[in-house]
Amino acid sequence: MASSHSAGTDHRPISLSVIIPTLNAAHCLARTVDSLRSGRPTTAGTDLIVVDGASTDDTADIARASGARLVRSARGRGTQLRAGAGAAHGEWLLFLHADTRLEPGWGDAVIAFTACERNRERAGYFGFALDDDSARARRLERLVGWRCRKFGLPYGDQGLVIRRDFYFRLGGHPELPLMEDVALVRRIGRTRLTMLRSRAVTSAARYRRDGYLRRSGRNLFCLLLYGLGVPPRWIARVYG
Repeated sequence: MASSHSAGTDHRPISLSVIIPTLNAAHCLARTVDSLRSGRPTTAGTDLIVVDGASTDDTADIARASGARLVRSARGRGTQLRAGAGAAHGEWLLFLHADTRLEPGWGDAVIAFTACERNRERAGYFGFALDDDSARARRLERLVGWRCRKFGLPYGDQGLVIRRDFYFRLGGHPELPLMEDVALVRRIGRTRLTMLRSRAVTSAARYRRDGYLRRSGRNLFCLLLYGLGVPPRWIARVYG
């Protein structure tokens, strides 16, 4: 992966929209928003958008209390992400899952990436980390790092930083029930993806609940099915 620190940088303030899709995310949204405040970059304006897919818990109230703009959308992560991008005011977009927290200093990594002129038609993603101290978590983090280096396939839980007009020229996130993140990064292309010098820490609750080996195997199987052209609506049944 190319470094996000390259020649031709311009350190003018950036305009950034952070887009978080939610569905019954009351248990994690506040922590995610708090992580954004830690290390927030100096920008010409930071626009926080929570796109909710008809949550039945307190997600909407938490979003409003955090100062976010609340956008209502049909359910489906791809649909919600597109809706957020359509409502965004920022020149740059940062897509982030509701259960993923950015480490302090994430703003410096975003500034370094967006300051480089050639990154205007590239995308950046964060290093993958889990909020679990176990050896199993460290092994999975290393495996994800290898997948990103080898195949250029960061998933949505690693966040994505991309210029708004480039995002829409690529067609944005497809309105799929699953694999919307893979579809977009494949359009971007491996050579136009950069790992940022900061990490996104994702909840390991699903891995602890389902088992690291079982869930990782299921994710890999779903990716294989998608690569073979199986319709995402069928893959969603396997994913559960």
